[in-house]
Order: sequence, then structure tokens, then C-alpha cells
Amino acid sequence: MKRTTLAGCLIPAVCLGVPEAWAQSEGLEEVVVTARKRDESYQEVPMAVTAFSEEEIRAAGIDRPQDFIGLTPNMTMVQTQNQGTSFITVRGISQARNSEPSVAVLIDGVLMANPSMFNQELYDAAHIEVLKGPQGALYGRNAIGGAVIINTKEPGDELSGNILAGYESGPGFRVRAGLDGPVPNMDDLKFRASFSVFDTDGHINNPFLDEEADPFRDISGRAKLLWEPNDRFTADLRFSISQVDTQALYFNITRDANDTSLPVRVNNDGDNERDMWSVSLKMDYETDYGTLTSITAYDDLEELLTGDQFDFLPNDESVLFLFFGVDQAQHQFLDVEAVSQELRFTSPADQRFRWIVGGYLISTDRFIATGNVFDCSDAATFLDPFLDCAEGVRDVKREPLPIFFPQFTFLSDSQDNFAYALFGELSYDISDLLEGSVALRYDHDHRENTTETPQVFLDTFVNPFVTPDAISGDKREMSWDDLQPKATLRFTPNEDWTFYLAYSRGFRSGGFNQTGVGSAGIAGVDDLFDQETANTFEGGIKARFFDGRVSANVSAYRTMARGSYYFVFDPNTSTQNLGNLERVRYSGMEFAAAALVTEGLDMHVALGYTDSEIEESSRSPDDIGNEAPLVSEYTFNIGAQYRRALGAWDGVTGFVRTDFEIIGPTYFYPDNFSVRHPVPLLNLRFGVESDSWAVTAWSKNLNDEDYNSEWSPGPMFFPSPGPSNNFVFKGQPRSVGVDVEYRF
Repeated sequence: MKRTTLAGCLIPAVCLGVPEAWAQSEGLEEVVVTARKRDESYQEVPMAVTAFSEEEIRAAGIDRPQDFIGLTPNMTMVQTQNQGTSFITVRGISQARNSEPSVAVLIDGVLMANPSMFNQELYDAAHIEVLKGPQGALYGRNAIGGAVIINTKEPGDELSGNILAGYESGPGFRVRAGLDGPVPNMDDLKFRASFSVFDTDGHINNPFLDEEADPFRDISGRAKLLWEPNDRFTADLRFSISQVDTQALYFNITRDANDTSLPVRVNNDGDNERDMWSVSLKMDYETDYGTLTSITAYDDLEELLTGDQFDFLPNDESVLFLFFGVDQAQHQFLDVEAVSQELRFTSPADQRFRWIVGGYLISTDRFIATGNVFDCSDAATFLDPFLDCAEGVRDVKREPLPIFFPQFTFLSDSQDNFAYALFGELSYDISDLLEGSVALRYDHDHRENTTETPQVFLDTFVNPFVTPDAISGDKREMSWDDLQPKATLRFTPNEDWTFYLAYSRGFRSGGFNQTGVGSAGIAGVDDLFDQETANTFEGGIKARFFDGRVSANVSAYRTMARGSYYFVFDPNTSTQNLGNLERVRYSGMEFAAAALVTEGLDMHVALGYTDSEIEESSRSPDDIGNEAPLVSEYTFNIGAQYRRALGAWDGVTGFVRTDFEIIGPTYFYPDNFSVRHPVPLLNLRFGVESDSWAVTAWSKNLNDEDYNSEWSPGPMFFPSPGPSNNFVFKGQPRSVGVDVEYRF
């Protein structure tokens, strides 16, 4: 950390001359946030917010969600298994495979329909906000841990654009471009179009196949039309598409979350294809009494993954081949369609009494299929004449392959989900220094689950691990609902100080595990998992010093959660299941500060700490007193950025930026059997730029930290029953690259 901090002090004389430099420098950039669905100063908004402006996004090299999450205290992300499987944890509130997210994610005001859509390229982002603590009162049923607001670039009044080309050490390349401006001969219509291509061979070696385990290709595009026929009405039509092709399920099996000694040796390279697209229309009409907003959206997601099954070793070394003469592989297919509508009426911001009132509804159709197939690749078996399968793992979506030849198990379910909400917020300036606000939201979520598995795969002579009386076509229905209140008191004695106290409640719906897993004998897991609620009390202080050249904020919170999720994998049915912990307590604090040390040199530091405790668990009485799943005890960030005009070239600036992150000890499962040690990660960027071009060299994980992104409990059977059969998924090693950008 000392070396990283000193990296910001590129010129010792500059660092020693801080007071004199402050006398001639301007303050930090003023940041405007929309955390309460209206524009407000970051300094004055009464909640814990981490915000990134367009300039900060470019300077920090924020290309994907992991990049801004790594700069946000008390927030972590686990990327594992496949592109759509990423777990966000905020202040200890986490998520798991196939669960509802822990944060509400809004892109250009549209609530993301499924968490599998979250991990995507941020090639056109103009502003990002992370709101911490339950935000359900304004942002909905899944804002139990917070909300992430991503706004993309708006069309400009004049024709402009950019193009970026880069090379990275995979080896790989990326190309990004954007163009915006007025539509010719239509003064009231503007457009923006952008696209991104990223293609790399990957960075994690599989010596058995003599190739990288994580090749990655993403092709994405975005288009928008902005119509402003008069001063009162605006219509904003947006369309986006993304196609990802990569690999999946390259796990290792080990006892310890810190064991990184094993290379990836799956004999199937696997397949992971994710296709998603969305279209939305946002309309605003300004009246004398406020602004009426309508947001209509449609989202579509399909993701297929195939790959090796336990124990993720070449066929002739696997435990199943050893005992049965044949290995297995697995597959999963997810198909989600969602239509949503929001209506809200917002009062003008310049009056003493302010309010927001609105409603929201979403209809979601979801289909998921999982299963095991006999693995035909690499090693001959006595079943070869009967399997009739191609080399590797065949794609399985809605219909299984022939039973036993090669389909071994298969489960599928469809789910019809309809949810609606009513919400409102009232804010009142009690005096010039004191503001009070209250908000309330009611959510109702109805789900109907239909067993789509063909009956032959439910019969116990074929699959003894499912419920004996399971019948294809069976329907299960359940509704969950809750009130989500929020109350805030803000005191601003002057423009440099803000004090606030808040209470908020968050909610996310329960749901259905796949049909039949309740009979598999997994502790605490049934065919249904319940809703989760979280009640949070929080207090915070925001301050500015030295004429705005230093900013600092600190907050402390305590959350009581009921129904917190935890994850269990069942290899017998190849299903990913959720259970609930009855009561978990989370307590913690956050501190963040930024300083403009001298002209061109700024530094930032952030610390988040979370202490969690399981207070009630039906899974096992031994869980009580343990840390909650996926909680990192602390996060620490420190960084510096220095810019200086290069006198030899008029208008050209040189820059360097370092960011150092530590993810503290992390607990992955309620029994706390294995705890991952702290993970230090160092990023570096440097280059030269002018108003119209930039050349940037960069590195992520420059220190090449070897770590596992996830540890997950595995099956408890031969050859070594007990906690030695656990899954670990490797984190990304060092990558380096260079980008060249031209702006016009």
C-alpha cells in the first residue's frame, strides 16, 4: 500500500509543496446525482452514494461492472461459472445463482429484468451511481442491498463521435465507436449510435486441451433517438443488443478456498452463449405542477452453457469413470422475457414541499432447463456404441436428448411472474437547514411455476433423486408482498457539511427451486425458498474542506435481515438451489475521501467494514454465530492520479493513475468451513492525450495475484466423503493492453 500511495507522488517536490499548490488550484469536480430521482448535489444527498462522472469513468478505465465495483467501499462481485452468473454483495446483502439480485440495476431509467444481464460491457456509460442500503421505496423489490444507476451518453446538438481500438495480452483486441448529433432536416430530433467488439483468447490456461479456458467474444450495440418537439415534451427511444460467446464451468475441486495450485484440466472446453436485447421508450411531459414520466420496456435474454461435470477432470481420471467406466457433462439453458411499465409524477425541485408518486408493473416469462449427459469426449467407454453423441457436449435447450443415450438426467421448469408496485415520497424543508423525507412502496409478486420435465425423467426408476410423485405439467403458485418504508432526516448547517439519519426497509421475493430437489435431502433446501427482508438504520456525515479541495464522508449502519439466501449445488440433478437463513445481523461502516493535492494531482481512499452474524438457522444449529455467506469482512481502496501538460507539445497532457484494492477475508457458505484470505489487486494506467486523441497503456491485476473468485460446497460422496469435494473458480490473472482513441 505504501508503494501504491507513493506512486501518486511522481514528483517529490510536488508532494512536498501541497499547501502552496492548494492556494492556486480549483476544488474537486462538483458531482450531481439522481439518487432520489431528481438532480441533487452529491454533497447534500442524504445517503451513502459512490458516483462516477464520465471523466472519472474514462480516467479509471471502467469497462465492465467489476471495474466500478472495485472502487466502491463495502461492495464486491464474484464472477463464476458463466457470463450471466455474477454475485453482487453490498454491505453483506448478497445473492446466489438463480436468485433475485441484491441490488436494483437501472440502465437509462429502466429496471434490469434479470441479474444474468448485469455483467456487460460499459462502452457507452456517461454516469454511474451506487446507492447503498435498502432503496426499495423508490427503486423496487430487489433494491434490498442498494441500487446501481447507469446512464449512457446522450445525443448532442452537434455532430460528434469517437473511435477506439485496443490490444490486450490474451491476445485480444477491442473496437468501440460512437456517433451522435441532430438528425438532418429535423431540428427536434437527435440520435446516438454506438457499438463495441471485444475478442480475446483468454488468460487462464488449460494444459490438458492446450488452450485457454476463458476465451471471450462480445459484440454489443446501442442506438437511441431523442425527440424534443417543444419545451414541455420529450420522448427517448432506446435499443440495445449484446451477444457473448465464451466458455463455462471450468472449476477445480479442492478443500480450501485459498488453494490455487490446481490447473484447469476439464476435457470439455464447454460453451457459453448469451444473447440479449432490449428496447425502451421514456416519455416526459412537464406541467405547471410537475413532470409526468412514462417508461415502457421489453427485455429478452437467452443463455446456454455446457461443460464438464464433477469432478472436472479428464475422462479417464474422473471418479465417475473410475467406478462406472463413463464420465458425465452438464448443461443449462435460461430463457427470460419481460415487459415492464412505470408511471410517476414528480413535483418541481425548487419548492419547499416536494413529492413523487408512481406505479410499476412487470410481467416475466422464465424457462430454465438443467441436466447431465454422458460425456463422449476424449476416452473410449463400453457405452460408445449406444451413446450416439458428438465429440464433447451437445447443446440442450428445451428438449432433452434420448434418455440414457446420452441424456442421464433432465429437469425443466417455466415460471410466469407478475409483479406490481405503488410508491411515493414526500420531502419537506422544515427550515433552511433541516429537511425531512418519508417514502413508502408496496410490492406484490405472484409466481406460477410449471413442471416442464418430460415424465420419463421424473420417474423414480430413472431419477431416484426427485420427488416420487412429481408429475409433468404440475403447477405451483405462490405470492409474496411487503411494504418498504423509508424515513430520512437531513441537517445542512452550511454548504460544506451534511448530517443525516435514515431508516429503510428492503424486500426481494421468494421463488421456486427446480421441481423435485426438495426430496434430495439437502439440509435447509426445499422446492420453494422464501422472501427476504432487511431493516436498516443508518447515520452519516459528509464534509468538504479547504474550499472544496478535500471531501470526506463517513456512514455507519445496522441491518437485520430475515430470509437471507444461501446456495447449494446438487450434482445428482445438476441443479442450483437456494435456501434461507432465518435471521442475520449486519453491522458496519464506510469512509471515503478525495483530495486535490495540487494542480493535476488528486488522491482518493475508501474503506468499508462489515460484521455479519447468523442469529437463526434451520439449516444447521452450528451456523449460529458464523459470518453470513459471500460477505467480505472489509474492502480497502486507495489511488492517485496525476496529469501534467507536456510543454514540448501544445495541448498535450501526460497522465498516470494507480488504483489499489484489497478484498478482505471472505466467507462463502454458512458453515464458514473455508475462508478466503485477503485479495490485493493493483491496477495501473498511463498515457498521453489531447482534446481529440488519446493513447493509454493499462494493466489490471498488475501484481498478478493468484486467487479463487468463488468457493462453493460440493457433493458429499465417494471417494472422499466430506468437505474436500468443493468447487473453486479461478479469478482473472494479470492482463495488460494499450488503447488508441480518436474523438471528433
